[in-house]
Amino acid sequence: MSEDPHRDEPVDAPVDAEELPHEELPHEGGRRRRRRSRVPGCLAVLVALAVVAGGLWWAGNAGMAFLRDLASDPDDYPGPGKGSVTIEVVGGDTSTVICRAMKEKDVVASVDACIAAANADPDAGGIQVGFYELKKQMAAADAIDVLVDPANIVKSSLTIPEGLRVVDIVERLADSTDFEVEDFEKVLAKPDKIGLPDYAGGDAEGYLFPATYDFGPKAKPKDMLTAMVDRWRQAADAAGLEQAAEELGYTPHELMTIASLVEAEGRGEDQPKVARVIYNRLEIEPNPSAGFLQVDAAVNYALGREPIARLTTDEIESVSDSPYNTYTQKGLPPGPIEAPGDAAIDAAANPADGPWFFYVTVNLRTGETKFTDDYDEFLGFKRELDEYCATQSDRC
Repeated sequence: MSEDPHRDEPVDAPVDAEELPHEELPHEGGRRRRRRSRVPGCLAVLVALAVVAGGLWWAGNAGMAFLRDLASDPDDYPGPGKGSVTIEVVGGDTSTVICRAMKEKDVVASVDACIAAANADPDAGGIQVGFYELKKQMAAADAIDVLVDPANIVKSSLTIPEGLRVVDIVERLADSTDFEVEDFEKVLAKPDKIGLPDYAGGDAEGYLFPATYDFGPKAKPKDMLTAMVDRWRQAADAAGLEQAAEELGYTPHELMTIASLVEAEGRGEDQPKVARVIYNRLEIEPNPSAGFLQVDAAVNYALGREPIARLTTDEIESVSDSPYNTYTQKGLPPGPIEAPGDAAIDAAANPADGPWFFYVTVNLRTGETKFTDDYDEFLGFKRELDEYCATQSDRC
């Protein structure tokens, strides 16, 4: 029996016909056919692989195209939106951070659409810090339009004029917000929480700076009072308050007290001259009246009322024991009597040069004030005020 050197089995090995496929059965009376070549099967596999590869190629390219479509046309709402949503922009926020915040509150449909709208708007880089009121489900471009306009910042503006006492300021804050007077008083009872300087002695009188403030919808009493003290610090630093106090031989708190007296007694260009009168009265010796400032506004503070132009002897004597009675007590009051503005603080830190010891505002409407170092001339100024009050004004 011979063997095929390329096969493991003998070529003529007997085979059970029942075990062979039908097409491999031998012809009747003849030899069995040789098995078919396996090449066509391999070809089938290759074809199948090619089909799979082609499918993967198509799927990959179609998928990439689908992703490109998503990137070029991200989800966006048609607008105009509904309801109301408040978004806060804080310092350092990028457009991505802002867009994520709007997506979380359903202002925009997707971060990608929002960023695309921001990139398309040249003003988007100037979005200002603050609170903005938007709608839910806005078109991304419309939402960005709201943010780029500073007029859309949600704020509560409050103007505190010069010359108000703490009690007056607190009442204005309460009237202009949803908080009660007691809410602000609780904060003032913890002065270290709002940034008062140590030399204020825990008393905010004179340190709540008069200015216009824009408070956001989430501002609390502590935030508002802190903003006012921060603004005072800016004014004090601009005037060189602490350095000037050292040079003049006073404490910063004493200069703030002088500034409050100047605010109450002088106007405009007269304020540095009023400051000089106060310094001269504090420092002159051996004049018997040295040290008595005789500032009516301080006595009015002792009386617990807003300043008036003229005091009676009875009114002065009714608070003779008060440290704020500058007719009966020498030296400065223990602290400011009201909130001085920039000009008054600067005047206290930089008083004018002059010999004056007296001044009288002879016209309450115009604020005309006359200065002198002569007592008799001073009495003449007072008569001039008397005449004005008798004939031209009911404010005296």
